[in-house]
Amino acid sequence: MSDVFAGVLARGGVAAQVSGRAWLQALLDFEAALARAQARAGTISDGEALAIAAACDAHLYDADAIGAGAAEIGNPAGAVVNALKAKVDAPVHLGATSQDAMDTAAMLVTKRALVPLLDDLRGAADAAATLAETHRDRPIIGRTLLQQANPTTFGLKAAGWMTGLDEAAAGLERVRLASQMGGPVGTLEPLDLRLGLETPTLPWHTLRGRIGELAGALGVAAGAAGKAALDVVLLSQTEVAEVRERTGGGSTSMPHKHNPVAAVSALGCAKQAPGLVATLLAAMVQEHERAAGAWHSEWRPLTNLLTATGSAANWLRTSLETLEVDAERMNVEGDTGAAALLVDRALEHR
Repeated sequence: MSDVFAGVLARGGVAAQVSGRAWLQALLDFEAALARAQARAGTISDGEALAIAAACDAHLYDADAIGAGAAEIGNPAGAVVNALKAKVDAPVHLGATSQDAMDTAAMLVTKRALVPLLDDLRGAADAAATLAETHRDRPIIGRTLLQQANPTTFGLKAAGWMTGLDEAAAGLERVRLASQMGGPVGTLEPLDLRLGLETPTLPWHTLRGRIGELAGALGVAAGAAGKAALDVVLLSQTEVAEVRERTGGGSTSMPHKHNPVAAVSALGCAKQAPGLVATLLAAMVQEHERAAGAWHSEWRPLTNLLTATGSAANWLRTSLETLEVDAERMNVEGDTGAAALLVDRALEHR
């Protein structure tokens, strides 16, 4: 499906990792890993596991057709299993339930998407650290309630951005990403599927703490990116003009403008996160051993939340890496020694 908004709202490396084809590959990776695990346990033969694994390549299938087939049982796992069974004469999906496949695929998609997302978060934090160190002693007026307050330094403002981004990245690194293989009602002992995911103590079909933690951590990351982006937007106003993006953009009707496009776009992406986080948290309340609709409601919001947060981080990285400071516009009088010492403290504790 074409997307005219992708250049702004799906920027960076995350979007490719949460695409329809990426989800399809993750579902196939579950089936291949399950077959290998069952071969190790002696449940199926090595030859059968090899045949299943060989067919688990997303390029062999039409992702749109899989999506259309998902309507048959209400999720894509059934369509993937049917497509695999049409290619191999082996016990595909043995003992698994659709949610096992979907939950494991969600964790795999997330694990892969976090690689470029964390790279951009850290890159933005590094850019903020450079600004903090460079402008450690640069006086700037502090603003509270959008009114001029006491002097501080631009270095301390940038150190605040850095700290928020570093803490957000650390939060994402702590998120528990676990495989799922509990069977129809969660009575199977979890298997080590060897997918680079945790093996949970119990199946977590209706224990959605992992999804809640992930949603919260992504929301915090988006918020940290959005806070820094909003500061850049405000500091870039014509009447303030204390910073500017070197590669800022113009206007379709006002060619004289130099808009902070990267910061504005980061903010536009970050502002999508709270609603998506709320949807995922609401889905945590689930009935009995398998929910009717709640886990289905997670797929699109999780995909969109990863995309929005990743895009915000990528845009912010661009903004901070190209940010130019106007020292004359910032210049104020006052004692900023305490602010400079806080910059040192923040940089030392990275």
